[in-house]
Amino acid sequence: MKRLFDVILSLLGLIVLSPILILIAIAVKVNSKGPVFFRQKRVGRYGKPFILYKFRSMTLFQLATEGIFEPGNVSRVTAIGKFFRKSKLDELPQLINVLIGDMSLVGPRPEVANWVAVYPDAWKKILTVRPGITDNASIIFHNEESILAEVDDPEQMYREVMLPKKLELYTDYVDNRSLQGDLLIILRTLKVLRLYERKGEDPVRESFIVRERIEVS
Repeated sequence: MKRLFDVILSLLGLIVLSPILILIAIAVKVNSKGPVFFRQKRVGRYGKPFILYKFRSMTLFQLATEGIFEPGNVSRVTAIGKFFRKSKLDELPQLINVLIGDMSLVGPRPEVANWVAVYPDAWKKILTVRPGITDNASIIFHNEESILAEVDDPEQMYREVMLPKKLELYTDYVDNRSLQGDLLIILRTLKVLRLYERKGEDPVRESFIVRERIEVS
């Protein structure tokens, strides 16, 4: 049932959003040199690697496509890429990943191999399900780049604080997943995006930084 849900909604989304996808692709191409899509190796279900698609929002960096993830590094983000990342429009090509079966609409966000290797025991359980475009961790850490940009050592912050919290949420999803729960997560995701854009506020700052200000040495 979940797979049927994914196929129908991802196909419908690609069809309905096709004019917007074309406009975004043109904007990416005009704004900076390089391909329209950013492709990166991620770890999928049962540890099988796959290529994740996004609209390119940064200048080219070869190691990034090979799976290097630099927490908090926004130095290469293009002018229009800032808007795409803030609105999550850069994530729309992942509907292709959902349609071909690499991902689900809802599920734990896929990581690159080097971060999976940091907590292999936790990931072993999490990777029994397809990774998703959104989940509760995506909602809570909606703007994680701004969080990481505020600490002296963003890599350590991600490894020792943020990633463990994500893994807790991923594990909770695996243990309690349901079609009804997936629908609620999709609705919450849309709500967070609308609130963020309308108020100009960052809900992550309220739910994470204010409550758990952590100094990373």
